[in-house]
Amino acid sequence: MPIVRTTPVSGVSFLVLSGVLWGTGGLLGRMLADTTGLSSFAVATYRLGIGGLLIVGYLRVSGRPLPRSRAAWRRIAVTAGLAALFQAAYFTAVTLTSVSLATLVTIGSSPVLVLLARRRSAGRRQVTGVVLAMLGLAMLVGLPAGHGTTPAGHALIAVAFAVLAAAGFSAMTLIAERPVPDLDDAATAGLAFTIGGALLVPVTLATSGLSFVPDARSVGLLLALCLVPTAVAYTCYFRGLRTAPAALGALMALLEPLTAAVLAAVLLGDRLGGSGIAGALLLGAAVVLAGAGSRNRAEPQRGGA
Repeated sequence: MPIVRTTPVSGVSFLVLSGVLWGTGGLLGRMLADTTGLSSFAVATYRLGIGGLLIVGYLRVSGRPLPRSRAAWRRIAVTAGLAALFQAAYFTAVTLTSVSLATLVTIGSSPVLVLLARRRSAGRRQVTGVVLAMLGLAMLVGLPAGHGTTPAGHALIAVAFAVLAAAGFSAMTLIAERPVPDLDDAATAGLAFTIGGALLVPVTLATSGLSFVPDARSVGLLLALCLVPTAVAYTCYFRGLRTAPAALGALMALLEPLTAAVLAAVLLGDRLGGSGIAGALLLGAAVVLAGAGSRNRAEPQRGGA
């Protein structure tokens, strides 16, 4: 079986690809919810569980062995719990307030939390990139309007859940930075997401339910959601983190709302407006700045091989 070598530069490429693929998740999830009537929490449960099963199925068909060491299964268990926490906390925040506020706090907090965890090794370029990214994200997503419709207590609880979701994603990112010898990227995503999806099933059944009437359109959308922004995207993300720093990984996740905004404008006719366009440009500048910095740090390693 061929082994894919991941260099620092290719690691950045995998992170960029994962961020772009994540951006299709919002559109596919929205279309699936509109078609089936499933709640956002139910969509997330299906996405996590079936996405994991697709990867596990690929591993079995390709004859790749499953991990056996205790260290590998400990990593899988921790990643499963963090993935379930991330999904559950994020969609709880969405339920309590709005998608824009939950997205702004969750995705915006992640690179900040990772940067705080790595503050001793953080450079000026990383800090600048995060500041640009936060400003761009706020302009792109939009600061939520209509505070009068949401009680202050609910808004505070929603923000707390959004930060909890960001902490779950950040912890998953930081942990993935330290690979386990007996565990590759696909097995990590496949097994952890399958278990994480199973952890969410009882909660979803007790709240919104998982039933829908399957037809060609709904099944196709479900498979696309579980394959592209889940199975493929997270496998690329974990692979990229083998050589790229966690702070860069969290920052590249900001490509998700950028890609989603572009797709919504092109396919759904949504208009960004002047503020949204400026925010998209700032986000793009932050990503380019971070990626260029990572390539520059990788440059001295090229000469030897």
